[in-house]
Amino acid sequence: MTQDELMPIIDALIFASDTPLSIQKIKQLLDEDGGNATTLKQIREAIDDINQENKIQRRGFFLQEIAGGYQFRTRPNYAVWVKKLKQTKPFRLTQPTLETLAIIAYRQPVIRAEVEKIRGVDSGGVIKSLLERGLIKIVGRKNIAGRPFLLGTSSRFLEVFGLEKLADMPSLKEYESLDDGQLPSLLQGKIGEEFALEDDTDGDAPVEAQTATDEELLHAALTVAEETGETVPDDVIAPGGEVSNDAAEQGSAPGRTTGQEEEQSQ
Repeated sequence: MTQDELMPIIDALIFASDTPLSIQKIKQLLDEDGGNATTLKQIREAIDDINQENKIQRRGFFLQEIAGGYQFRTRPNYAVWVKKLKQTKPFRLTQPTLETLAIIAYRQPVIRAEVEKIRGVDSGGVIKSLLERGLIKIVGRKNIAGRPFLLGTSSRFLEVFGLEKLADMPSLKEYESLDDGQLPSLLQGKIGEEFALEDDTDGDAPVEAQTATDEELLHAALTVAEETGETVPDDVIAPGGEVSNDAAEQGSAPGRTTGQEEEQSQ
């Protein structure tokens, strides 16, 4: 297959996909026709050519490598027009919610009690909100009394913050603690204009002032998992097995070991 034939096919596949499409998946689809196998190098070159063509023609969108795949995204300088089309309420994170998300992102897998110890307040309502928005997920249970949920970020988190993997997050090496006031700004700076974030709730109290039971957290996680295809480990639903943790699928957060690694090193 020539490059001129390959480009529009890849263009169509990525455009039609609801989630970022990996090069491996593109190759799998292309090879199903039984013709000559397409190499990963050819696919990468075709993607580069598509992006270059879009840039030359000054199109309002581009291909971005994100969450392990490629996805079309509108250019940030046209966000004001896209917002007029969608007419949706911006999806912003308040400071407490962004702070909680940052702690989970850099400490994952982490339990609720550890998040609340760092923040100094009940964080149940914030965690539930982040679960409902698909930015975090329950990745397992910690093998301690009560077997509390282990929390980690989702593929949606990578999409929203424009990251290919967790290791692409800003490094924490220059910060001594997770409760540093500048921490949330590290993630805030990664939010694209087309993903303006707003944290809101239909209740009378702000989300950060609410609490949530484990049952409510699990219900939120299962509901979103059904909609997005994210996995919920079996032992989370029936807490009888060993600790499960799939946060490593996204790679380790930069400049920070996981909670389990820290325990093993002590």
